[in-house]
Amino acid sequence: MKKLSDEIIRFFRAQGCVIVSTVDSQGRPHSACKGIVKINQNGKIYLLDLYKARSYRNLKHNQRISITALDEHRFKGYCLKGKARIIATNKLPATVSEAWEAKINSRITQRVLKNLHEEKGHSRHPEAFLPQPQYLIAMETEEIVDLTPHYLRGGE
Repeated sequence: MKKLSDEIIRFFRAQGCVIVSTVDSQGRPHSACKGIVKINQNGKIYLLDLYKARSYRNLKHNQRISITALDEHRFKGYCLKGKARIIATNKLPATVSEAWEAKINSRITQRVLKNLHEEKGHSRHPEAFLPQPQYLIAMETEEIVDLTPHYLRGGE
């Protein structure tokens, strides 16, 4: 398992959502937006999935997964690749459920603040209507891909 630097952890924590890619039984990729609940230096990443749909079926068939995050403004990004396992919601530690609630509350607060500053966005606060998570995706990072162009990386 690959260790994650403080910089990578901060980068992923700052993202509102990430793109999670899995592979279906025919070998075709599937990508979906998901939110990270926890990310650790030891390379473990936890995502709660709200729907038991394609990602769930794909992970049952093939544990391979990648998580991609981009910051278009900074022209920076990472793709973390590895294996995932599914954990049922009734087996989730209380800390994971609490982290999810805190994340949703933070997103709603940020949306309200942006709306108060008259930044255009969704006025209905869609986060408040999200269903309860159906299961947890626990990923172990095996490879880190820096998507930042070489000429923008410091010291290389």
